Amino acid sequence: MPKSKRKPVPSFASEDQERAFWASHDSTDFVDWTKAEPRSFPNLKPTLRTISLRLPEAMIGQLKVLANKRDIPYQSLLKQFLAERLRQELSKAAGA
Repeated sequence: MPKSKRKPVPSFASEDQERAFWASHDSTDFVDWTKAEPRSFPNLKPTLRTISLRLPEAMIGQLKVLANKRDIPYQSLLKQFLAERLRQELSKAAGA
């Protein structure tokens, strides 16, 4: 649809109202997607998911000792270790 014939996006009283509107309307009547550009949202908090992970008690004890020295919770230290190793493995895989 040419730009001059695009409809203005209405105002919404709530997210539910907006969600219902977009579920029943085609966005191309309102937005020129040919001019869309990729965007980055670096400050969004990632969605977290709780998992159950069985670890030997000795390993948890070692994590707690190291975390205590760094003054952080041991779960946070474990996440840091996992993130670091994932970066290493992914960079190896990309170079292979």
